Amino acid sequence: MKITKDLYQSNLVLLTDFYQLTMAYAYWKSGKGEQEAVFNLFFRKNPFQGGFTLAAGLDYVIDFCKNFKFERADLDYLEVMKNKDGSPVFEPVFLEYLQNLNFTCDIDAVEEGTVVFPNAPLVRVRGPLIQCQLLETTLLNIINFQTLIATKAARINIAAQGEPVLEFGLRRAQGIDGALSASRAAFIGGCTSTSNVMAGKLFGIPVAGTHAHSWIMSFETELEAFQAFADAFPDQCVFLVDTYDTLNGVKNAIKVGEILRSKGKEMIGIRIDSGDLAYYSTKARLLLDEAGFPDAKIVASNDLDEHIISSLKSQEADINVWGVGTKLVTAYDQPALGAVYKLSAIKQEDGTWEPKVKLSQQSLKINIPGFHNVKRYFSRGKAVADMIYLEDKEIDPKGVIIIDPNDATRRKRLMPAFYQEEVLLKPIFKMGKLVYTIPSLAEIKNRAGNQLESLDKTHKRLVNPHLYPVGLEENLHQLRMELVLKAKKFDNGMD
Repeated sequence: MKITKDLYQSNLVLLTDFYQLTMAYAYWKSGKGEQEAVFNLFFRKNPFQGGFTLAAGLDYVIDFCKNFKFERADLDYLEVMKNKDGSPVFEPVFLEYLQNLNFTCDIDAVEEGTVVFPNAPLVRVRGPLIQCQLLETTLLNIINFQTLIATKAARINIAAQGEPVLEFGLRRAQGIDGALSASRAAFIGGCTSTSNVMAGKLFGIPVAGTHAHSWIMSFETELEAFQAFADAFPDQCVFLVDTYDTLNGVKNAIKVGEILRSKGKEMIGIRIDSGDLAYYSTKARLLLDEAGFPDAKIVASNDLDEHIISSLKSQEADINVWGVGTKLVTAYDQPALGAVYKLSAIKQEDGTWEPKVKLSQQSLKINIPGFHNVKRYFSRGKAVADMIYLEDKEIDPKGVIIIDPNDATRRKRLMPAFYQEEVLLKPIFKMGKLVYTIPSLAEIKNRAGNQLESLDKTHKRLVNPHLYPVGLEENLHQLRMELVLKAKKFDNGMD
């Protein structure tokens, strides 16, 4: 199912940091507003101390850019802003400029569901400085969160080893949009369904859920509660068995399951939400099997994440389905991805591009200059390396060396002629016009699965993963070093 609707039904042009607007005003005031520039959105470290990241959020970015427009109400708000001396922050002529501003940028991006790595751009924006600057905060807000949650979901699904993972974190999510975008990203990352009904409506994600402890407690007995639920939903019976005594709850579920079977229906399974999940799942499996319910599923919940699931797997817990909420939708152990948006080139009056580099005492924070892209090389269906390269430089098919952007001693020689390759940044907007065919969410989820399958298992280890090779092509490495040394010519680096 493909949902074709604007996600917000209005523009979000003021969903930005105030300094983006003050910079836009200063660009306009200095005559630089229409100067063409290139910005790249990227991150510096894989989240969760992992070996990969899963890109998500592009659909929201497209929606935002399609609706990028300063409306009268936006300008009315900006018009009343005052400086400390009581003067307007923004001149009326600038506000008129904003009113007539139309989105005209080129945007290239990796497709949602693509496995990505540090330093390589996820989104590249080319256009007038003012527009590029005004896009920054919203793009980071969207990509940072959804990419983080999709990655967390992928890790949890890897730990589950192919067994279904249900996302039900709505009540613990960071607000309404946090819940909706988390449900969407979690589905991309491999979850099979969500408890979030609105996410089901908006995105076409399958919804799932049965009953809570309050349902059991509202009846005189647990058995009575199970029977009443079975009467209401004879085809959807997953009984929550740990309200009082877990193993007795399993026995009551079996009694109702037998009644269902006599009516031609079948109990789907049970859910355990507390206690020693390894112990109780094993005991429950024995009871279910002995009673003639070998196909009944055992669903586990209770603050699960990839590490707890891995531990339960190592204990040979008899769990078939995993319900994950808080630690998924909040990215509990790492609340932010930390993606950044940096200027990498600016166009001069003579039409040439001047590459730009930002310095830092931390080599990790020195950006990659120029107009660059990313190629992924495959051998027999497996990804072997990513190369960040300048688009205006030819790549020698006979051999190229890629150099780790954070450690120039780490190098890898590639023979492009012997690999299959994919250029990762795809055209999304050209001169402000959408040129990309938006895939369905199911197609994005399928891409994510294929991308993860293309990674060697050593890169997908939850603890101490093997480092996937990502490097700068030699020309780009040389350009970066030249710019860094030029910028540092008055600094001996000894401060």
